[in-house]
Amino acid sequence: MYALDTNTVLDYFRGRGGVAKNLLAVPPSEVALPAIVVYEVWIGVLGSQNVRRRQSQYERFLATVEVLAFDSAVGRRAAELRHDLERRGKGIGPMDTLIAATALAHNATLVTRNVREFGRIPGLMVVDWHG
Repeated sequence: MYALDTNTVLDYFRGRGGVAKNLLAVPPSEVALPAIVVYEVWIGVLGSQNVRRRQSQYERFLATVEVLAFDSAVGRRAAELRHDLERRGKGIGPMDTLIAATALAHNATLVTRNVREFGRIPGLMVVDWHG
Protein backbone atom coordinates (compact mmCIF):
# COMPACT_ATOMS: atom_id res chain seq x y z
CA MET A 1 0.00 0.00 0.00
CA TYR A 2 1.11 3.54 -0.77
CA ALA A 3 0.32 6.33 1.70
CA LEU A 4 0.48 9.73 0.04
CA ASP A 5 2.07 12.70 1.79
CA THR A 6 0.46 16.12 1.49
CA ASN A 7 2.96 17.39 -1.08
CA THR A 8 2.21 14.37 -3.29
CA VAL A 9 -1.54 15.05 -3.28
CA LEU A 10 -1.00 18.74 -4.00
CA ASP A 11 1.44 17.99 -6.83
CA TYR A 12 -1.08 15.53 -8.29
CA PHE A 13 -3.74 18.23 -8.47
CA ARG A 14 -1.25 20.78 -9.81
CA GLY A 15 0.02 18.38 -12.47
CA ARG A 16 3.60 18.61 -11.21
CA GLY A 17 6.34 16.03 -11.68
CA GLY A 18 5.55 12.40 -12.35
CA VAL A 19 2.95 12.09 -9.60
CA ALA A 20 -0.11 11.61 -11.85
CA LYS A 21 1.65 9.07 -14.07
CA ASN A 22 2.85 7.06 -11.07
CA LEU A 23 -0.45 7.33 -9.24
CA LEU A 24 -2.45 6.14 -12.23
CA ALA A 25 -0.14 3.12 -12.54
CA VAL A 26 -1.22 1.86 -9.10
CA PRO A 27 -4.65 0.30 -8.45
CA PRO A 28 -6.80 2.67 -6.34
CA SER A 29 -7.14 -0.09 -3.72
CA GLU A 30 -3.39 0.29 -3.08
CA VAL A 31 -3.54 4.05 -2.44
CA ALA A 32 -4.33 5.64 0.91
CA LEU A 33 -4.17 8.98 2.67
CA PRO A 34 -3.30 9.35 6.34
CA ALA A 35 -6.09 11.29 8.07
CA ILE A 36 -3.55 14.04 8.84
CA VAL A 37 -2.93 14.48 5.10
CA VAL A 38 -6.68 14.73 4.51
CA TYR A 39 -6.73 17.59 7.02
CA GLU A 40 -3.71 19.38 5.53
CA VAL A 41 -5.09 19.19 1.98
CA TRP A 42 -8.48 20.50 3.15
CA ILE A 43 -6.69 23.58 4.47
CA GLY A 44 -5.37 24.20 0.95
CA VAL A 45 -8.75 23.53 -0.65
CA LEU A 46 -10.52 25.98 1.64
CA GLY A 47 -7.85 28.63 1.02
CA SER A 48 -7.86 28.22 -2.75
CA GLN A 49 -9.20 30.81 -5.18
CA ASN A 50 -11.86 28.45 -6.50
CA VAL A 51 -13.08 26.65 -3.38
CA ARG A 52 -16.12 24.94 -4.96
CA ARG A 53 -14.17 23.45 -7.86
CA ARG A 54 -11.28 22.33 -5.63
CA GLN A 55 -13.70 20.91 -3.07
CA SER A 56 -15.48 18.87 -5.73
CA GLN A 57 -12.17 17.58 -7.15
CA TYR A 58 -10.87 16.62 -3.73
CA GLU A 59 -14.09 14.90 -2.67
CA ARG A 60 -14.00 12.79 -5.87
CA PHE A 61 -10.38 11.90 -5.14
CA LEU A 62 -11.18 10.97 -1.53
CA ALA A 63 -13.97 8.67 -2.74
CA THR A 64 -11.38 6.55 -4.60
CA VAL A 65 -8.77 6.05 -1.86
CA GLU A 66 -8.69 4.66 1.66
CA VAL A 67 -8.26 7.09 4.55
CA LEU A 68 -5.97 5.74 7.27
CA ALA A 69 -7.35 6.68 10.66
CA PHE A 70 -5.36 8.36 13.39
CA ASP A 71 -6.35 6.07 16.23
CA SER A 72 -4.85 5.25 19.62
CA ALA A 73 -2.35 2.76 18.16
CA VAL A 74 -1.09 5.36 15.67
CA GLY A 75 -1.01 7.95 18.46
CA ARG A 76 1.24 5.75 20.54
CA ARG A 77 3.44 4.97 17.52
CA ALA A 78 3.75 8.71 16.84
CA ALA A 79 4.73 9.44 20.45
CA GLU A 80 7.37 6.69 20.41
CA LEU A 81 8.67 7.94 17.07
CA ARG A 82 8.91 11.56 18.24
CA HIS A 83 10.60 10.52 21.47
CA ASP A 84 13.18 8.42 19.61
CA LEU A 85 13.91 11.04 16.92
CA GLU A 86 14.29 13.87 19.44
CA ARG A 87 16.47 11.74 21.70
CA ARG A 88 18.79 11.21 18.71
CA GLY A 89 18.66 14.91 17.75
CA LYS A 90 16.88 14.11 14.46
CA GLY A 91 13.38 15.43 15.12
CA ILE A 92 10.97 16.23 12.30
CA GLY A 93 7.88 18.43 12.15
CA PRO A 94 4.91 17.42 14.30
CA MET A 95 2.54 16.78 11.37
CA ASP A 96 5.20 14.79 9.55
CA THR A 97 5.66 12.69 12.70
CA LEU A 98 1.94 11.88 12.68
CA ILE A 99 1.98 11.08 8.95
CA ALA A 100 5.04 8.83 9.31
CA ALA A 101 3.55 6.99 12.28
CA THR A 102 0.37 6.35 10.29
CA ALA A 103 2.36 4.90 7.39
CA LEU A 104 4.42 2.75 9.76
CA ALA A 105 1.36 1.47 11.61
CA HIS A 106 -0.21 0.38 8.32
CA ASN A 107 3.00 -1.03 6.79
CA ALA A 108 2.61 1.45 3.95
CA THR A 109 5.24 3.03 1.72
CA LEU A 110 5.12 6.80 2.13
CA VAL A 111 5.09 8.69 -1.17
CA THR A 112 6.67 12.10 -0.62
CA ARG A 113 8.89 14.74 -2.12
CA ASN A 114 10.38 15.20 1.35
CA VAL A 115 12.62 12.13 1.26
CA ARG A 116 15.41 13.71 3.30
CA GLU A 117 13.28 14.39 6.36
CA PHE A 118 11.28 11.16 6.27
CA GLY A 119 14.47 9.22 5.55
CA ARG A 120 15.50 9.80 9.18
CA ILE A 121 12.83 7.38 10.34
CA PRO A 122 14.01 3.81 10.87
CA GLY A 123 11.83 1.24 9.14
CA LEU A 124 9.80 3.74 7.12
CA MET A 125 9.68 2.88 3.43
CA VAL A 126 9.80 6.09 1.37
CA VAL A 127 9.48 6.70 -2.37
CA ASP A 128 9.52 9.89 -4.44
CA TRP A 129 7.07 10.00 -7.41
CA HIS A 130 7.82 13.64 -8.15
CA GLY A 131 10.97 13.34 -10.24
